[in-house]
Amino acid sequence: MIKKNGKNKSLSLQSMNKAEISILLPFYNAQTTLKRALESIRQQEYSHFECLMVDNNSSDSSSEIAREFQKTDPRFQLISEQKQGVVFASNTAYKMARAKYICRMDADDIMTPNRLLLQKKYLEENPKLDVVAGLVKYIPHHENTQGFKRYVKWVNSLLSYKDIYNNRFVESPIVNPSAMWRKEISDQYGMYKAGDFPEDYEMWLRWLSKDVRIQKFPEIVLHWQDSNTRLTRTHQIYNDKAFFKIKTAYLAKWLKKNNPHYPHVAVWGASRISRQRASLLLALGITIDSYIDIHKKRDLNTPILYYQDIPEAGKIFILCYIKEEIAKKKMMDYLDNKDYVLGENYMLIS
Repeated sequence: MIKKNGKNKSLSLQSMNKAEISILLPFYNAQTTLKRALESIRQQEYSHFECLMVDNNSSDSSSEIAREFQKTDPRFQLISEQKQGVVFASNTAYKMARAKYICRMDADDIMTPNRLLLQKKYLEENPKLDVVAGLVKYIPHHENTQGFKRYVKWVNSLLSYKDIYNNRFVESPIVNPSAMWRKEISDQYGMYKAGDFPEDYEMWLRWLSKDVRIQKFPEIVLHWQDSNTRLTRTHQIYNDKAFFKIKTAYLAKWLKKNNPHYPHVAVWGASRISRQRASLLLALGITIDSYIDIHKKRDLNTPILYYQDIPEAGKIFILCYIKEEIAKKKMMDYLDNKDYVLGENYMLIS
């Protein structure tokens, strides 16, 4: 911890002037967690950073907490953004950023002490890599968090660019506050956009559509704190409907470029919810020729293809709308045994 004396403030000022990492930290009414988050930043092993703290109209003592850090450590800068929303607060911080690397952080999370050092080094040692995220340790707020636990287990399993690329239409393959990237990438392809969609997921989809290379450092870099008030739990732009709407839009664009049978697809998953989600493609120019099912008899307007009657690889392109993990694993094993290749002959959507 940096003490309130001239020598340490001078060292902090030197670190700020040599900052190679700009940390973007928007906050709103985060008085119970903000100090802990900022302390985890101040105690980083790598010291050449600037932390851009953006108060987004807080009505609690959050701004006072941030102001104390600014007083004692010049690497911390307090900014105000009146337009409500994490998109606007994050982008305001980005406009102030001076460093070559951009790091995202949330006000209720904790960085591991070596996070900045590990991710910066990883980018330096991999010049063809554009973004590095990391593993997260999930900190639940109560016992009824099985959905988030499953998501963390899944997202932590995606390390390589190929795995992230091939799974990006399932859910967001990156935990936003675990990411660091080269500023030139966001300068070129843009930052967060405001809309009726999760802003971080849209940005990852947009960047991946531009061949931005994303990987993960295979160590925990963030303690990801859950709470009843976390935006991903409370705001409608983070619900399932919003996720499917934005990923379907990017999926349709991807199919136009990569599906050799465009606009024709087959959808594996004939349940009502699978058909409902797949139907979003119709308005975007995609034709669903058939639904693949494990049952021979199901009465639908669209033809049903029994899974054992699937043609050899290369004859059709399959979109997999199966969410249940055991069923999905069996489906993937079956397709692999028929020489279907993920990302070439089929794609996972749920």
